[in-house]
Amino acid sequence: EMLEMQIEKVESRRVIAKSPAMQKALRQAIKVSGADSTVLILGESGVGKGLFADLIHKYSPHKDKPIVKVNCGAIPEPLVESELFGYEKGAFTGAQAKGKAGYFEAAEGGTLFLDEVAELPLSSQVKLLRFLEDRRITRVGATQSREVDVRVLAATHRDLQEMVDSGAFRLDLYYRLNV
Repeated sequence: EMLEMQIEKVESRRVIAKSPAMQKALRQAIKVSGADSTVLILGESGVGKGLFADLIHKYSPHKDKPIVKVNCGAIPEPLVESELFGYEKGAFTGAQAKGKAGYFEAAEGGTLFLDEVAELPLSSQVKLLRFLEDRRITRVGATQSREVDVRVLAATHRDLQEMVDSGAFRLDLYYRLNV
């Protein structure tokens, strides 16, 4: 039911673009939607980065599966890893008795949109980089990793190159995202 609501929401949106720059960006989004690569969407706040993520997902081979949207800046830092990657039972005080799937597992077969990816703490950046390299995640508290079929779209309004230069964002992750 949630998937149906998401699909309906995406399909009900119409995009009208008059500026040549926006038309070019929309064409580029539709063009990259067919590839399975990671996409980094850059732009100021309020320009519609989420709309581009919806568009890329809508025209992708993953369109019949969920698009899970996560605002990385809205997750309290201590919870980022357990929210993204999930956790096993007893992984920490207050953990659910049976453990919990994270956003990666929720997006299985579909798309994970990491909005405000620049807000991820460095420790989570390492785990995201590892996923982009081998398509495997490890829940917090787990000893075994598991393969997950998820396409990652990421967005930020921040200058990632500047953040790399200041040591706030990993260079290798920047290259992996900026395909």
